Amino acid sequence: MNSKLLRYSDCPMKRSMSILGSKWKPILIYSLRERNARFGQLAAIVGTISRKVLAATLKEMEAEGLVTREEHAEPPLRVEYSLTERGRELLPIMESLSAWDLKYYTLEDAERVKSYKTTARQRRKAA
Repeated sequence: MNSKLLRYSDCPMKRSMSILGSKWKPILIYSLRERNARFGQLAAIVGTISRKVLAATLKEMEAEGLVTREEHAEPPLRVEYSLTERGRELLPIMESLSAWDLKYYTLEDAERVKSYKTTARQRRKAA
């Protein structure tokens, strides 16, 4: 379903998920919870996101009023991202998700993920 249709839905969950629906937005919100960060810092914190996707996601989040982008004109030119009040209001939700994960994610889950990644890598090499 088109995200614009979800955004104007009469269902609050559909509207909320149209904003938070990407896998990167909650991670970026959580990453910005305690400080402002530059683009490169966010890329390093997240680790597995491409710079193109990070830039597009930050632009979407800025348009949705979740983050602000502040340019500092003094040399060297730098840009910092921070959560807006609207973005900060999502932090209890992100922290609850993190606590839920810590409660239910087990060592067996970690081994299963590690095994899956190894198997996927082997399949790619064989192809």
